Amino acid sequence: MIVILLDEEPRRFGELHRQVEGITKKVLIDSLRALERDGMVERVEQEHARYQLTALGRTLNEPLQALRVWAESYVDDVQAAQDRYDDAADDRTLRRISND
Repeated sequence: MIVILLDEEPRRFGELHRQVEGITKKVLIDSLRALERDGMVERVEQEHARYQLTALGRTLNEPLQALRVWAESYVDDVQAAQDRYDDAADDRTLRRISND
């Protein structure tokens, strides 16, 4: 998600934090540092620090777009699988409780 957002335009940390749903600041910091270490992202100091993709990072655009298309096509199937799993886990928990 970070790479997809940065592919659109460079962003400040706060913007990324607001736009990546559910991510903690620590995880975002760690992720940005890892992407920077791998040569995918660079931190640019201007008036405010911004993160942007490097040339290497932009090469991820095509495979990530393919993943996005797949995810959008199969979101209902994934949700159904998650619901089945959760229902089975609930059933296992109920059986365990009733056996105790």
